[in-house]
Order: sequence, then structure tokens, then C-alpha cells
Amino acid sequence: MQTDTKNTLTTLAGVPQLHEPRNPGMDLDLDRVMAVQVNTSAVERRCASLPGRRSVKKDHQAAWMLRAISMIDLTTLSGDDTEGRVRRLCAKARQPVSKTMLADLGMNGLTTGAVCVYHDMIETAVAALDGTGIPVAAVSTGFPAGLSPFHLRVAEIEESVKAGAQEIDIVISRRHVLTQNWQALYDEMRAFRTACGDAHVKAILATGELGSLRNVARASMICMMAGADFIKTSTGKESVNATLPVSLVMIRAIRDYCEWTGFRVGYKPAGGISKAKDAVTYLALIKEELGDRWLRPDLFRFGASSLLGDIERQLEHHLTGRYSAANRHAIG
Repeated sequence: MQTDTKNTLTTLAGVPQLHEPRNPGMDLDLDRVMAVQVNTSAVERRCASLPGRRSVKKDHQAAWMLRAISMIDLTTLSGDDTEGRVRRLCAKARQPVSKTMLADLGMNGLTTGAVCVYHDMIETAVAALDGTGIPVAAVSTGFPAGLSPFHLRVAEIEESVKAGAQEIDIVISRRHVLTQNWQALYDEMRAFRTACGDAHVKAILATGELGSLRNVARASMICMMAGADFIKTSTGKESVNATLPVSLVMIRAIRDYCEWTGFRVGYKPAGGISKAKDAVTYLALIKEELGDRWLRPDLFRFGASSLLGDIERQLEHHLTGRYSAANRHAIG
């Protein structure tokens, strides 16, 4: 690879560590919430046109894929998780692409954005990632349904923070959205934010179960008003997870909130994003709607497990012109 190509990759794919002031939240403003409307047909038209209009090739495509790796929350959330599986996942987070491939691409020091596990696996993940700077995220609050008693959901957050989780992915009570009980949703999210302390909180909306894009937009706004550091589409366990229309609605809510308050809130699409080309499309949407500042792991994450394997295959094709078998790039 020529030097100018390496410079292109390094410039586009480099991910300097930046840290925003945390979103402190604000008082619930129901007038602002109820003023939120969504033109569904316009949203769908905008998203349908994006993949064809924003296609990057060759070195630029490789750079976007490397950037995507740096923003993956590498995840294992299975009932048969073991400490050995989590340690292997953490090893993959530390070295997501082979050193040889990274050298050929002019890169070094690339890691994933975080590792996401259940509470029982936090201590294993923290030990495996010691000294790397890669945060451990834990799902909480009765994940994925969020239907356990409220005091237990709060206690689960506190226990996960005590165990070493630096990020907490909470699930909201969908019934508050479906019944338009915005005060209850705000109070719940505020309590979760308080329980997290210094750990950053990602609010999972489970958008496939909220009924409409307008509900998604209003729930996004409520969670940000209550102090969410990130808003996230899905648990990955619903029948419909991350989609481009849902993402457009949520990131426009983030943009509006930033214009009102001056605080930037992160975004995390999760569930169903398994192909490199889809990841690049999501990044293009973020760039167009929110700008380059959101293309950093402190403000954007992919919730994924199989995405990394496909990105590796695409990078190898970029370097060699050949596709390898998927099982050569196991992530765990």
C-alpha cells in the first residue's frame, strides 16, 4: 500500500479520545415533548435514498470500516455465557483485527469501543480488559423486558456499578410510552441516572415495541431530559430492532436536544446490524445529520456481535482481492 493511501486511512480512521461534559438533564418540559411530531413518509423516503447516495469505495471504505470497529460495543448476552467466552470476547476487543492486517492498512492500537455483558460477567470482563482503557458495559434493569420490581432494577444498577461497570445499558418501561405517561417515564429514567453515579447510562427504548415513530421521538426526548448519556434503539431481543427510519428520528431528537441545551447525547443502534455495508450507511447518516463530532466512540456505538466478523472479511478483501470464509474471523 502506498504512503498516501496509509495517510488517508490513518486520517479518516483515527479515533482520538474525546470526552463531552455529561448530560445533566433538565426539568420535564411537556410542552416541548408534546410538540414533537414525525412525518413518517418523509422519514422513510429520506432513509430509502441514503444507501444509494452515500456509497464510499476503496481506501475510504476501508477507513470507514476501521472507524466502525472503534465504535462497536462487542456483546455477548446469551444464557450459556461462560467466563471463558467472555475472556475470549475481551481478547477480541483488545485486538479486533490481526496485527498484520492493521500494519498493511497503516493502523495500530485499534480496539472496539466497549465490551457489553450481563451483570454476572462484569468482574471477568473488567479483569480481562485491565489496563486497556476499554470500558465494560452491563445490561441492567431487568433486561430485556424491564418488568422486574422497580427497587430491584435500581439495585441491579448499583450492584453493576459496584462490580466495575463503567457504562449501564438500562431498559425503559414500554408501558409508560404506550400509555403516554411521560411523567412516569421521566421519573424512572431520572432514578436510573442517579443510581448510575459516575457510570454513563444508555437508555434502551426497545423501539420495535413503541408503536410509532412519534412515540420513539417523544421517548427519546424524555430520556434525554432525564439525563441519559446515550439513547439506544433496542435490546436486540425484539422482533424489530435497529432500522434507518428509527435512527433518523432518534438522531434528530438528539440534534434538537443539543440545540436547546448545548449538551451532546450519544446514539447506539443495536440489533440486526451485521454487515459492514450497513454499518457504513449508519455512519453516513450520522455524519449528515449530526456531523463529524458524533463519529467518535464517546458519542456513537454499534450494539453488535457478528458485525466485526463481516468487517474483517471486507478489510481482507480490500487488501487481497479475495474473500475468506467467515469462520476464519471468529469473534469469540
